[in-house]
Amino acid sequence: MFHYFNGKLAYCALNTAVIDCGGVGYKFTVSATTFSKIAGHIDETVKLFSYLAVREDAMELFGFATEEELDAYKMLIGVSGIGPKAAIAILSIFTPQKLAEAIAAGDTKAIARAQGIGGKTAARVVLELKDKFTVFGSDDSDDGETHTATVISGGGFAEATEVLSVLGFTRSEIAGALKKADPTLDSEELVKFALKQLASGK
Repeated sequence: MFHYFNGKLAYCALNTAVIDCGGVGYKFTVSATTFSKIAGHIDETVKLFSYLAVREDAMELFGFATEEELDAYKMLIGVSGIGPKAAIAILSIFTPQKLAEAIAAGDTKAIARAQGIGGKTAARVVLELKDKFTVFGSDDSDDGETHTATVISGGGFAEATEVLSVLGFTRSEIAGALKKADPTLDSEELVKFALKQLASGK
């Protein structure tokens, strides 16, 4: 329903943020990861990608500083036994990139450190998501900063990434080009899609 909200950050505390959009204050539940990125921007314009959780007795907005974190959140709540709060707890101790690395390594102990997540639940996260996360390495940009690469779902992405790497594209360029790709495409179609995006500069 809502993809993102862009407005003045009116309030921010651990796990909670309020964005003023046109005089209406929208309250979000946020992870510690997102909180750390927006906390110093009170009364400034910020952008939160959103997920609306609807229950019989309530509706709740969840906000994320990046689309990668939103994507990771959606994957997490698709795991049996992981609800909205548990997903936020996991993303409060992991960035999407670090979560992908933990899942790839089968590190259930690290995932179980999240509040409310036991060993069995952590094992389900690894089991159900191990084939849905592709870990892209980080790239050092011209400004000297290291940027976390995107985490994308779908097995064909790994093959497409390797092909595009051979063609000379950086991991961050590939991640950006594949960001809006249909996850049902095979690797060959993904390569074609990415090349079109890269050629157009999108």
